[in-house]
Amino acid sequence: MTTMDDLPLRDDLRGRSPYGAPQLDVAVRLNTNENSYPVPEAVAEAIGKALAAELRDLNRYPDRDAVALRADLADYLGHGLAAANVWAANGSNEVQQQLLQAFGGPGRTALGFTPAYSMHPLLALGTGTSWVDGRRGPGFALTAIQAVEQVRAHRPDLVFLCSPNNPTGTALAPEVVAAVLAEAPGMVVVDEAYAEFARPGTPSALEALPGHPRLVVTRTMSKAFGFAGGRLGYLAADPAVVDAVQLVRLPYHLSALTQAAARAALAHRDALLATVEAIKEQRDRIVAELRGRGLTVADSDANFVLFEVGGDQTVAWRALLDRGVLVRDVGLPGWLRVTAGTPAETDSFLAALDAVPVERKAGR
Repeated sequence: MTTMDDLPLRDDLRGRSPYGAPQLDVAVRLNTNENSYPVPEAVAEAIGKALAAELRDLNRYPDRDAVALRADLADYLGHGLAAANVWAANGSNEVQQQLLQAFGGPGRTALGFTPAYSMHPLLALGTGTSWVDGRRGPGFALTAIQAVEQVRAHRPDLVFLCSPNNPTGTALAPEVVAAVLAEAPGMVVVDEAYAEFARPGTPSALEALPGHPRLVVTRTMSKAFGFAGGRLGYLAADPAVVDAVQLVRLPYHLSALTQAAARAALAHRDALLATVEAIKEQRDRIVAELRGRGLTVADSDANFVLFEVGGDQTVAWRALLDRGVLVRDVGLPGWLRVTAGTPAETDSFLAALDAVPVERKAGR
């Protein structure tokens, strides 16, 4: 049987595995930061009608530039943004890939501060962009001084900042973004996939867009909107950035059905976003419960919680799975990540965790 080893694969791809979390049929799935609440029936009906209206014209290509969808996204974001400031693609991963295609590539470098979203270095690899793993301080913190020192040392063409950060869940202080913008010679990408879940008073990098043409803020409808199956991510930036990514985007990269479904979802955003506060309540409950059990827990502004189990985290991961609860092993020694879902899912997770041997000490 032929394997990849028998093919003329790029040398830098040999021995690698595709990105992805385990997809297992268990009672409680809390490993991929999905919104646990299904799309409300009224919204599902509205999306169905929007899709039906497109079916007879599927012989025609969709709007290549998705102008109406981008206008709707701009309206949702506010901050004085217009369609010209927004670009949409097949999830925020594709948006970030397009940014790397446009501003990275062979001979160019991207910098991120790990632990952070593990797709960023993979996207860099796929686009031939050199990746630099930046450092974080104790407790996974990233200060403006730490970030600027590393930007100054590496002079990257792109800097990736996650706020809230994945997998730690903590949002960046606005002075970190400002300091990186002032020092970075290239593009600064702030990944705000979980922005809607941030704790009160947490600012968005959208506020810094005016006067900063090298700043890009990426978002997704997968999490807060519960639209993961719809695959819709987007960016907000100076119109010149939107023009740049259109140089590398595939023609008709967003189907008519995707655009119609996303616009219907945005039209019913109040109903879809109604679950955000409920999820935040469960997130805060998980943080409090775990700290009450003597576990070290990272502060979270997202819909998930990173917690320390000590020792070999794969042992605790398997023990939870054996009890019907799937969480995420993000490859961080001694730590696991759990998605905040419904109250019943939180109950199941906590009950399972109580039966798992973990390292308990003074909570953080």
